[in-house]
Amino acid sequence: MGPLGWLLDAQVHVAGSPVLVREIVGNVFGLASALFGLRRLVWAWPVGMIGNALLFTVFLGGVFATPQAHDLYGQAGRQIFFFAVSVYGWWRWSRNRRSGGEQAAVTPRWATWRERLGLLAAAAVGTAAAYPVLGALGSWGPLPDAWILVGSLLATYGMARGWVEFWLIWIAVDAVGVPLLLQGGFYPSAAMYLVYGGFCVAGLYAWWRTSRATPPARTPIPPTYSEAVA
Repeated sequence: MGPLGWLLDAQVHVAGSPVLVREIVGNVFGLASALFGLRRLVWAWPVGMIGNALLFTVFLGGVFATPQAHDLYGQAGRQIFFFAVSVYGWWRWSRNRRSGGEQAAVTPRWATWRERLGLLAAAAVGTAAAYPVLGALGSWGPLPDAWILVGSLLATYGMARGWVEFWLIWIAVDAVGVPLLLQGGFYPSAAMYLVYGGFCVAGLYAWWRTSRATPPARTPIPPTYSEAVA
């Protein structure tokens, strides 16, 4: 058995229940991505994409052999969307890094009220649209699964934009995700969600402090007529 075959099949037992090694490894990559995101480093995106690929195979048990009895199609689907949004985030942060010349790839700021309303509308519409789709697919717990899917995408997009609010969205996702994953038997992922929850509180505080320390961009005042002709 090669390394890839071992990663796909290897299991460990936690509290008497079988757990896939790739679920543990995928969540470790996710935590590393969150740590890089806290420090606003471009590496947050490619590292997270590796975790997305591994966790996709965990939650799509109908295709990849898993010891859990439940398929979470929303959890599996969000890994695909994560991957796609991460390409955008990787590009945006890399561009900012090249143009700014600083170690941090993004400058945190609070979203405008218009942007916040857009997030709320996308959360409501997206969850309402994803719920019946996941239910028809047979996803276990389709309503919380729908919110986890939509909220995760909005949080990832907010991170790419540098909005401080993305940490709040992650906290709301974790609050729903922990009980759902525990009931489904995805114990490493549930434990990682708990870790993420505490980590998101620290990240929110760190980005909030940075946003306060960063002076807002000033709109240049046009010269008066006398100054223009002087």
